[in-house]
Amino acid sequence: MKLLIVDDEELTRTGLISSVDWTALGIHEIYQADDGVNGLEMARLHKPEIILCDVRMPRMDGIVMLEQLEKEFPDIIPIFMSGYSDKEYLKAAIKLKAVRYIEKPLNLKELTEAVREAKEMYVQKARSSRAQTLHSMENISRLALQLTSSYESRKTSIDQLLQETGLPMDSSTFFTAFVVRLDTDLELVRPSVSQIYQNLKDWLRKWQQNVISAEKHHQYLVYFVYGTNAPSMEAILDIGSHLEAQHAPLARYTIAAGDTCTGISNACRSYASAVILLQNGFFYPENSFLSPRPPQNSHRPRPDSAEPTPETLFASYLQEHNEEGCGIFLQELFHSYEKNHFFLINQVKDLYYKMFLVLEDTCRQQQLPAISSHQDSIVESMEKCFTYRDLHQMLEEKTALYFKTIREYSPENPTIFRIKEFIGKNYSNEMLSVKDIGSYVSLSTSYLCTFFKNETGQTLNQYLTEFRMEKAKQLLANPRHRITEISSMVGYSDGNYFSKSFKKYAGLSPSEYREKII
Repeated sequence: MKLLIVDDEELTRTGLISSVDWTALGIHEIYQADDGVNGLEMARLHKPEIILCDVRMPRMDGIVMLEQLEKEFPDIIPIFMSGYSDKEYLKAAIKLKAVRYIEKPLNLKELTEAVREAKEMYVQKARSSRAQTLHSMENISRLALQLTSSYESRKTSIDQLLQETGLPMDSSTFFTAFVVRLDTDLELVRPSVSQIYQNLKDWLRKWQQNVISAEKHHQYLVYFVYGTNAPSMEAILDIGSHLEAQHAPLARYTIAAGDTCTGISNACRSYASAVILLQNGFFYPENSFLSPRPPQNSHRPRPDSAEPTPETLFASYLQEHNEEGCGIFLQELFHSYEKNHFFLINQVKDLYYKMFLVLEDTCRQQQLPAISSHQDSIVESMEKCFTYRDLHQMLEEKTALYFKTIREYSPENPTIFRIKEFIGKNYSNEMLSVKDIGSYVSLSTSYLCTFFKNETGQTLNQYLTEFRMEKAKQLLANPRHRITEISSMVGYSDGNYFSKSFKKYAGLSPSEYREKII
């Protein structure tokens, strides 16, 4: 702890410092001042926990000094000392909740006991103050969360929290919501949310604004900036820049500012507009700040019904082994969606999922190794894409791997190719058997099984099951097909057996898988 001794007699100050074992009392820093004016300056500079103060001093006495300090540092514990038994000073000391009023000449034993008592009192006050601060912060956070929903549905709880926090919010208050989306997949040390809030609160004074904040669903931080005046666009952009600097340690985030709304009942509208804007943030680079200004150079593409779909074009480039044309196509595709406000995220993700399926299907048709390393990797990888750029880069990387495989992959055994080709044409036949396949390639059943395992590393039945399950996954991506129909389309007359086989293969039931990808 830190101790400040304020006394106009230098002999008293130096005598106290040399006569008491301050370290044993837990005092590790001692400062001096020769009157109330200097004492005020030293207290503001060093923020001591305990002040040992003379009552009568030139320029400013101890009572006036501590009355001013109590407003700035309410947890400071004063100990008064004086050579005068003045009742008025005693009353002032009691009012300032001094631990002791010690008369001069000082009794060192009495002084030591007073310091110990002051230490205990400071710890108790600090705990109580921290508890009150924590309770207040929790109420502020609850209020911010309540304001993200309709005011009518939360009016009672909002009014109660306003009363408890004492915040000046009413029908004339202006609200501007700022929402931060975090990348939860990154294993990073997150900055203190409370510290960011306090920094923003202090910084907003320049714009005569205040703020309340809350964390939502672990991935979002919500800040309601409010005040008696609406913030200018300059202020909104400045606040966005400040939040960007505060969240820079996160490495990946998107920040969006909502429209400014008037009245506490309309705060949720500002939040809703920020969330809508934040969804468009998927099409912007990571660490972007989106303001409510109209987007620049954005236009709604006009699809031509006569033109082939993107996935059809993509498939033709792959099948023709046209790497240069495919690269140009992917570049144009990226620029058509980047920073565009007219597409829903799910629309774009659905298109990319179809193109990933096209890529996998083309590999299978051309007897190339699968691009994905494990089942469901497409869906799982897409879910981890924080921005559209991440999603597009993943497609580019897999496409590059496809063309690299074409250049390096040696053709498989012609007989294996014929076997896979036969399965590809007849997999929907539930009666398809190893004997049928053997007859097609003129091999006995036993030799066929041994030959296929030696050439491919998996049994014929494993390959057939995998082929059917992959086809089922493609069909499940289209909601027009019922699961019972898909079962028969991939060669299973028993729907229950199909569901069990699919779950064993994919880790999810057909309905769960469909719900996950659609």
